[in-house]
Amino acid sequence: MHEIFEAIKRGAKRVHEAINFEELGYCEGENCSGEKQLKLDVKSDEVIEEELSKINSVKILASEEKTEPLLINENGKYLIGYDPLDGSSLIDVNLSVGSIFGIYENGFNGKDLVASAYIVYGPRVELVIATVKVERFILRDGEFHFMEEIRLANKGKINAPGGTQKEWYDYHKSMIDSLFKEGYRLRYSGGMVPDLHQVLVKGGGLFSYPGTKDKPNGKLRKVFEVLPFANIFEKAGGFAINEKGERLLNLKIDNVHDTTPCFFGSKYEIDRVKEYYDIKG
Repeated sequence: MHEIFEAIKRGAKRVHEAINFEELGYCEGENCSGEKQLKLDVKSDEVIEEELSKINSVKILASEEKTEPLLINENGKYLIGYDPLDGSSLIDVNLSVGSIFGIYENGFNGKDLVASAYIVYGPRVELVIATVKVERFILRDGEFHFMEEIRLANKGKINAPGGTQKEWYDYHKSMIDSLFKEGYRLRYSGGMVPDLHQVLVKGGGLFSYPGTKDKPNGKLRKVFEVLPFANIFEKAGGFAINEKGERLLNLKIDNVHDTTPCFFGSKYEIDRVKEYYDIKG
């Protein structure tokens, strides 16, 4: 798997360069989810596909920007699901964005995920990898250097609530409000990578993207976003569940673009989710 992470590193450097120098405008088309694509979305997808396609152990690539998975090597071992440029709409206002990777074997279900990683393109470029533990790296002088192991505390201070607030269910709003009453700080940029990265680096808190009245199955995609981060949070000592209290890594998929409500956090915050969502056990 080492060669896959090396390919991710090469791709990250190229995507970072593209963010700095490529055109920011929109393409004429949309991705398979009906979202307008920035030219940088397409460029990032091309870069990552090119780097990962060089690896013999990669069998299939599935991208948020592509309708169907792409067969790379029939004899390969790993299936990789990735979001090439999460939060790309934030680039024109110069906020942090990222890339997300899930490395799977046999299929794209939660039980098939064996490792994950993400990149943060911000004031600094950072890489976080989750195998048996969660490790944080920084890009310096053209190479990624180890910074620290990430571990979550039992309770955090950050509350990052996603979704359109007017579409929240009342019990979800009550939960979010209760955390603010306890003194939690609002930290929400609209980018999954920078917001979850902040929860992880600051030692805990809650990131929530619930099912809403207009999107009851949530918005975030299992294969490219939710499952990779579920693995990272669990390996860091945290928890990742859906609105029924099910462990996200136990979820199956029918389609690589399936979505799910999701909650990531420390034990205290996830217990609060279960309380307000009336989840037993």
